[in-house]
Amino acid sequence: MLPLTTHGVCNLCEAICGLQVTVEDNRVTDIRGDRDDPLSRGHICPKATALTDLHADPDRLRTPVRKTADGGWEPISWKDATTLVAERISATQRDHGRDAVGLYLGNPSVHSLGFATHGLSFLGALGSKNMFSATSADQLPIQLVAHLMYGHQLQIPIPDLDNTDHFLVFGANPVVSNGSMMTAPDFRNRMRDLRRRGGRLVVIDPRRTETAAIADEHHFVRPGTDAALLLAILHVLVHERGVDNARIEHLPLSGMDGVRDACATTTPEWAGPITGIDPGEIRRIAGDFAEADRAVAYGRMGVSTQQFGTVCQWAIQAINAVTGNLDRVGGSLLTDPEIDLVARKLSGRGHFDKWRSRVRDLPEFGGELPVATLADEILTPGTGQIKTLITLAGNPVSSTPGGSRLDHALENLDFMVSLDFYINETTRHADIILPPTMILERDHYDLVFHQLAVRNTARFSPAVVKKSAGAKHDWEIFRDLTLALGRARTTKRSLRERLRAAPASATSSARIHATPKMLIALLLRTGPGDLTMRDLLRSPSGRDLGPLRPGLRRKLVAKSKTVNVAPSLIVDDLERVHSDLVGTHDGELLLIGRRHLRSNNSWMHNSERLSKGQERHHLLMHPKDLAHSGLCAGDKAVLRSRAGSTTVTVAETEDIMPGVVSLPHGFGQNRSGVQLAVAGLIDAPSANDVTDPQLLDAVSGNAVLNGVPVTVSAV
Repeated sequence: MLPLTTHGVCNLCEAICGLQVTVEDNRVTDIRGDRDDPLSRGHICPKATALTDLHADPDRLRTPVRKTADGGWEPISWKDATTLVAERISATQRDHGRDAVGLYLGNPSVHSLGFATHGLSFLGALGSKNMFSATSADQLPIQLVAHLMYGHQLQIPIPDLDNTDHFLVFGANPVVSNGSMMTAPDFRNRMRDLRRRGGRLVVIDPRRTETAAIADEHHFVRPGTDAALLLAILHVLVHERGVDNARIEHLPLSGMDGVRDACATTTPEWAGPITGIDPGEIRRIAGDFAEADRAVAYGRMGVSTQQFGTVCQWAIQAINAVTGNLDRVGGSLLTDPEIDLVARKLSGRGHFDKWRSRVRDLPEFGGELPVATLADEILTPGTGQIKTLITLAGNPVSSTPGGSRLDHALENLDFMVSLDFYINETTRHADIILPPTMILERDHYDLVFHQLAVRNTARFSPAVVKKSAGAKHDWEIFRDLTLALGRARTTKRSLRERLRAAPASATSSARIHATPKMLIALLLRTGPGDLTMRDLLRSPSGRDLGPLRPGLRRKLVAKSKTVNVAPSLIVDDLERVHSDLVGTHDGELLLIGRRHLRSNNSWMHNSERLSKGQERHHLLMHPKDLAHSGLCAGDKAVLRSRAGSTTVTVAETEDIMPGVVSLPHGFGQNRSGVQLAVAGLIDAPSANDVTDPQLLDAVSGNAVLNGVPVTVSAV
């Protein structure tokens, strides 16, 4: 068979880059960026080319497996596996209540069209309040702020990168991530375009990241203190320079008095000693932002995963609002996706604190509890204790705080099932693993990330290779589990209960049997736009729907029809900012994470294409801190926090602020039973063995992964 070049998508991360894929005999032989894609414009990163490794990976599971009595694995048929899983879930909930079944959603689930169309039905069928996900170890503060200010957890204004003159970045590294909660592929070239039009990139970060390295200016900030810096900038804008009413008259704002009160005393002189940034520099940073015609502020992981994550994300929104850069070309704008999850009410607004976790009394958001308390809910006896756990495309042992404790907790479950195609640090505890197809074997349409993109586009990507015989897509697994769960529950009911049970409606029955492609075609046909599935299939590189446009008043879904710029839940937390900012004790350092272009959170480390070359799991330390600890570059050391310890190899760099150390997340594949193809990772430490599940952003319950007090000492 002659080679065939077709179009695809890399949905490993939020950049959703378009691909040109060459296939020969159902084998991927080449992957390149699609130059005609209107969003990614030919850009790809090394992870996209490594999709060939993922497709051919001998470690990847292709059929269900069941754990044997000796701890090994044996194949099991899809029918038997589905039936057994459904029966165990049903039995757990019958004997211990609905909440005795817990569920963890990993990051890849939101990148899957099959989960969007069929996974949510499965979650609804479970009916448990013990739902957890990577959200509360990542972007929860952003979604909570959107819910409180704009009325919907996904109504998030996006930086208009292609038109801004001044991009102010806090705790984000989009050169590596290509945007996060801001789908911005080809970020480097977008910043080159920014410079050509005379614009500036300013980065605030405890490390001179890859993004900081290309910035016009970079400022070190002490980890965990960004809230003080942001409040000081807000103070300068509101109290020293004054709000320009002419620039904000287009905005439906409410609560401006609350903003004024919130930053009345947060002067640069107050923030300087806390943050490590000179008060004069803080004033200049604020002044440069205010004087730019078109400016936008943005913050991501570094400011989300700290003890004031929600305050930080609110302050960023407030800075854009009070300078009139909200809903302005070159500022921050709401998107106009072809399938608008917000406008068409396809995604819930979100709700907060409707119930609380059983053990630590932590609030839910959008139906999920903070993942930092997952181990507590498994280990603590009592009504509602998690007895059965389901993990969907996630590896919380290596991606959530207190990994070692969670690792121990998973051993205490009565039953565990994982939807995953790897045996990793988490799924090794499962009784059954159900492997879905991989990315290139599935159809794809980005429902979420078109909602967050820096340009309006639409693209449907059919599968580029056929799935292997007997394999199942994730939507088929969710469909079969949902139906099997219904059967398992019905067979245990009395005749009277079965007669009284309401049959599934024709609509829901049709939805669960429809393919994702059919459902996307229906959404396109019934939407306000003109695009159809046929149109998208005729345009495999995607359709350009134009730049982001103002229209906040029209799009705003908040019931008040105003933007609440001073939500009481957040403003009430400001007292804690003044009293509880992260500090260090004698001999302690502050730990931050970091991201690598050749790594994808806690997986794809066994791709030789990505892992070859210089090791990237060292603990970065400033020369002064190395000397103070009596260490030299290359030494083994013990990294210790209140929560635990791990052994690391230290590396010296001046690209990090003194008093700060950096360890990448997602490693730690040295636990028994983990299948690895690359032996060099056996000694790679897990950062989440030292992150502390007791440290949370008190407002949202989001995990604190940055600014964790640690010590470093020789082995």
